[in-house]
Amino acid sequence: MSKGPERDIIKIIFQNFLKSLRPRKFTGTLVGEDSFGNKFYEIPADPANTRAKRARYFEPKDDKDAFDQEMNAEWESWLRGRRQDPPTQEEVLRNLAIADMKQKNAAKLDAALAQGKDLKVLEKEQKGMGSFPDYGDEYELSAGVKNKK
Repeated sequence: MSKGPERDIIKIIFQNFLKSLRPRKFTGTLVGEDSFGNKFYEIPADPANTRAKRARYFEPKDDKDAFDQEMNAEWESWLRGRRQDPPTQEEVLRNLAIADMKQKNAAKLDAALAQGKDLKVLEKEQKGMGSFPDYGDEYELSAGVKNKK
C-alpha cells in the first residue's frame, strides 16, 4: 500500500455535487448593446484548454420574458457563433434602413395592385421555346443529324 493520502471516492463525489449546486459567478465583458436594449457579453476561452470556446450570452431588457426577446439578426448570429466579430452599430443601422426600404416598397406595390395598376410587373414574359438559346448550325441535333435552319 502507498503511504500517500488516500482517496475517498464517496467524499469526492459528494464535494463535486455540492459544488454543482452553488451558483457560478461568470464575469463577462460587455461587448455591445442592440437597439432593443439587450446587452451582450462574452467570457474568454480558458487558455489551458485548447478545445474550449468563448462563451457568449445576453441579458434581456425585460427579465420576465427572456425567451421571447426581439434581437437583431446580426447580434443573434454573433451570439450563436456564426460570426467571429460582434456587429458594428453602422452595420446594424444600414441593415435596418434596407429593411425599412423593402417594407415601404412592398407597401407601394400592394397599394398599386389594389388599384389594378402595374399588373404587368408581376407577369413573367413567356416566349415558349423561343426563350431558349439558338445556336443555329453550330451544333448537331443528334449524332449525325444536322440542324436544318
